[in-house]
Amino acid sequence: MRVVIAEDSVLLREGLVGLLSRFGFDVVAAVGDAAALVAAVDDTTPDLVVTDVRMPPNFTDEGLRAAVAVRAAHPGLAVVALSQYVQHSYAGELLGSGDGRAIGYLLKDRVADVAEFADVLRRVAAGGTVVDSEVVRQLMQRGRDPLAHLSTREREVLALIAEGHSNAAIARILVLTEAGVSKHISSVLAKLHLPVSDDTNRRVLAVLAYLRGQQ
Repeated sequence: MRVVIAEDSVLLREGLVGLLSRFGFDVVAAVGDAAALVAAVDDTTPDLVVTDVRMPPNFTDEGLRAAVAVRAAHPGLAVVALSQYVQHSYAGELLGSGDGRAIGYLLKDRVADVAEFADVLRRVAAGGTVVDSEVVRQLMQRGRDPLAHLSTREREVLALIAEGHSNAAIARILVLTEAGVSKHISSVLAKLHLPVSDDTNRRVLAVLAYLRGQQ
């Protein structure tokens, strides 16, 4: 799997290169700013981008804006935002791009297991969506809460969906039956007025609907 890394800290950038190489990823470029990220993607056509959020010159949301740009220019490109911060601007636009497929937003301080981190990258590259629960929590504190009509249990289920858990995993974590989890998910979709279809990606549409509403 071909990967481009964008991280302004030299030590962190080289650390990511070494880590991903150890887990079998082919790091085709490692850059330190948003402009270089866009150029590297154009030059190398990677399968996955792992980018910091705050990068030169202003250290605000340059990484997110670059990620949105490369997703638009290269449909299907998988992107994982890896940051110390929850950057509200552009977060919803990034997470909602490509119908929410092949996208992730992780917080550096909450990555506790490198093997699990590598597995998350593979899941995102395969089309999955993984959003750290803390990212969801912080975004939920801003402005109007479109999840106001959800029950406490439905919010718990939605948070676990955002983390990429399967119905079986959610059932184990919350001590529910899989049928009960499916019922809660159906209720969430109905309360948020999201269309029911056979598309398995609708599991993340509830999360993305909320994130778009925060912009």
